[in-house]
Order: sequence, then C-alpha cells, then structure tokens
Amino acid sequence: MGIMSMNVYEPHEWKHGTKVAGVPWKNPVGTASGTFQLAACRWFYDVSQMGAISTKGVSPVPWEGNPTPRTAESPAGMVNAVGLQNPGVDHYLVDELPKLKELGATVVTNVAGHSDDDYAEVVEKLADSPADMLEINVSCPNVSHGGMSVGSDPKTLHRLISRLRPITDKPMVVKLSPNVTDIVSIAKAAVDAGADALSLINTLVGMRIDIRTGEPIIANRTGGVSGPAIFPIALGFVWRVRQALPDIPIIGIGGIDSGEKALEYLYAGANAVEVGAAALYDPTAPLRIARELDDLLDSRPQLAAKLAQGQTWR
Repeated sequence: MGIMSMNVYEPHEWKHGTKVAGVPWKNPVGTASGTFQLAACRWFYDVSQMGAISTKGVSPVPWEGNPTPRTAESPAGMVNAVGLQNPGVDHYLVDELPKLKELGATVVTNVAGHSDDDYAEVVEKLADSPADMLEINVSCPNVSHGGMSVGSDPKTLHRLISRLRPITDKPMVVKLSPNVTDIVSIAKAAVDAGADALSLINTLVGMRIDIRTGEPIIANRTGGVSGPAIFPIALGFVWRVRQALPDIPIIGIGGIDSGEKALEYLYAGANAVEVGAAALYDPTAPLRIARELDDLLDSRPQLAAKLAQGQTWR
C-alpha cells in the first residue's frame, strides 16, 4: 500500500494502542529520530496519527553536521554520516515542538550532546517543555570521555544518566548503540541510573568504498548502517535485552518496513517500535506500517491486551 492507495489525512480510529513508560501511544508505531522533520513530513501524512514522533536530535547550540558526501547506498540499506545537523534546542522550543503539539502529536524529543554538560543543558531546557518523553542519544562522540560514545561503557553511561535524572520528571528513554561488546550490561547501567525506557538499536558502523578512486564514499569515512539489512540483528538485540530486563519498556528500532516486521519486534518483547530508513524512500511508511500493524493485532487479542496495559509479550 503506497501513497496513492492510502488516504493519509482521513481520520483513523486506532484499535490497538500501547503505553511506554506510562505515556499512552495511539498505536505502537513511532518515527525514528533523524528521519523525521515536520516541515517535510506533514505534507505526506497527518503526523498526529502516529503513536509518537521522535524528533531529530536536539543539541545545545546549532550543529552544522558533517561534510558532504554524507550518505551512500548499501545492499538492503544505506550508510549515513549526517552528523546530527540541527538548529539547536532554543530554536526547537519555539518552532518544531510547539507546532507538533498544536497538531496533537505525542512527542519524543531526542537529545544529543558532545559532552555531559551538553546533555544536561538540553535536558534542563526541555524539563518544563510540552515534550512527552525525552530520548537520550548516547551514541554521539563524547569529549568528556576521550571521544568515545558515552553509550559504549556502562560506568560512563551510568554517570551521565544519574546526572540527568534529577533534572527532569519526564519519562527518559535511553537510545542504545549496537556497537558494543555486551549490550545487556549497557542496558542495565542505564536502567540502574534511572532510565524509564530503552530504545534500540541505533545504527551499526559501516562504510562503502568508491572502486574508481579506492577511497571511502562518505567524507566521514564511516557512517551508520540502517535499513532492512539490520532487521534480524536489531531484533536479536531487543530479544536479549528483554530476557535480561523483563520489566523495562523497550522501543524496537531497525529495518522495519512492514506491519509484519513491526509485529516481530512486539513478539520479541518490545512495547513499541520506531520506523526510520523506510520513510526515506516511502515518506508515508510510518503511517502505512502503523495501519498494517493495527489490522494484524485484530487477530492477536492477547498481545493487543498486553500492549494496551503497558505490558509485553515476553
């Protein structure tokens, strides 16, 4: 079902909602951070119909992002190194966030930073905002920790989340990187420090080479791999974290391009999912997938009932 065969603005009565860290979602499908911009997406579908909108990473000051070229195609996916380009938290607070709330969207604000102070500054400014949830992106290179991402070490992640937790009462989701040796220990550190939910996975590290020049296609050399190619990997990560942490809400991310794939995440133990790369080639994909999943849950009343209560299959 594509853009021509789905009325993307007609009112839709959702049958199966979910809850993530106590926050009601109209349905279990949201947009993945980095793939949603209101100015563009609102022309393709009614964004308020999504379970939640996870916005592009917000930093303390405007970030220009990485030099071009920033993207490269990959078998069943893509590699990108955009570099979290965004106009900064002050602009976000007076522009995109008020517009999203005025439309009736449930908003998950993604928080980015290059140091612990960066994260703290953004969270403090968002603490009294209309955002429904905060999603802490711990995959950024962090100058406080020698340039590595804070999400790659349990101790440094615990320190960061412990610092952020007292700043806000909003539900705080920690977005985990798959580029680690043991994601369970990372997940436990986030939860022990006060995370209300986890989202996983962020992109995997990869690259493409231009065989005409012998050089990497992307100016940054490596980038994040997303798309259908990472689906079974991401699903495995969600399964492992759910087995280790039976009670923490989980948002599954990675390679979702159909209601059936979203359903697999729910059976793996996720409370909800986010759609990312699919929206880059089919702008209406998040809404299409949400409607497909809504119909699939009709014949799965036990799963639907658990989701509605904020519980999970596993």
